[in-house]
Amino acid sequence: MAEDLDWFSAETATFGDRLAGAREAAGLDQKGLASKLGVKQAVIVSWENDLKEPRANRLQMVSGILGVSMSWLLTGAGEGPEAPEDLGGVGLDVLDLLAELRGLRSEVAQSGEKLARLEKRLRAALKD
Repeated sequence: MAEDLDWFSAETATFGDRLAGAREAAGLDQKGLASKLGVKQAVIVSWENDLKEPRANRLQMVSGILGVSMSWLLTGAGEGPEAPEDLGGVGLDVLDLLAELRGLRSEVAQSGEKLARLEKRLRAALKD
């Protein structure tokens, strides 16, 4: 069953997951990719953690450096690196849990950003 899994599809992976997978398939670490793009390593970290996404010009550079299509990076459809050969006996149940975990991580990050905005508004209201 796991053989039929589209490892990098939108249902299975996020933009950050696909970026990290393509970077690793290209034999680059985060620092190396950052250097090639002329950005700080923290930028790559935030992209891979799905906290931010690159602008179109950077996305084009990333796809060229990693040898994948921009469409694949964004959606999982198109030309990307080969899926991992061996899932090490990992079944779909575990992969479903990982997908749910990624979703929760994204929700937590969004909630944190919303909390920061609300706190800023509250502080501003208290100053008035």
